[in-house]
Amino acid sequence: MTELSDLYTYSSALGDSESDAGTFRVDIEPSGPTFQWSDGMFRLHGYQRGEVVPTLELIFAHKHPDDRERCEEIVQQVSATGGFFCMYHRIVDARGKTRRVVTSGEAVLSADGAVLALEGVTVDLSRTLQRETEQTARDAVARATATRTVIDQARGILMGQLRLGSDDAFQMLVSTSSHRNVKLVVVAAELVQLANSTEARTYLDRAVRAIQLRGRANHAGDRRAG
Repeated sequence: MTELSDLYTYSSALGDSESDAGTFRVDIEPSGPTFQWSDGMFRLHGYQRGEVVPTLELIFAHKHPDDRERCEEIVQQVSATGGFFCMYHRIVDARGKTRRVVTSGEAVLSADGAVLALEGVTVDLSRTLQRETEQTARDAVARATATRTVIDQARGILMGQLRLGSDDAFQMLVSTSSHRNVKLVVVAAELVQLANSTEARTYLDRAVRAIQLRGRANHAGDRRAG
């Protein structure tokens, strides 16, 4: 019997580092299914070739308990009717490590349409998901830092232009944001952009004055309400 080879993989999150993956074939026979695994499939399940013989019971024993029933249903359906399949699920390997994998493949049919075998691949997405989660967290921190920086710069502009304290300058930005129904960081970014443009000094003065008037109007409204 020819041993299955592993497959080439690429993950944008991992770059040149390949994902853990393997290929498989399940021959559907009257006496029961027989399995062929590539070396990668053994590794994904925490084994080396020769340590275990792949069986249906072994495969489903390694499925995460919450995913097992649905995976069994899909395999039974494809084995009976043919077609393609794709499952994103979890496996727990022989060392107790949980892997998030995607398994996909198709049924091999005879000339009369009977299912002869299932062939497919399993790719471990655990490292890809971890890298992308870490990058998303880093990006979120970077955006939050950039937002604070822009708001602080805009607050400093108002403090310098209007001789205000930090809290009063911030409240003016908040009032303008509320009045225009745009995010605070947008108001701040516009003000900073004007301040950094040598040709827009007049527009900066007008923008600062508009923010000042809006802040005074809101303050007066608060006093009347009180």
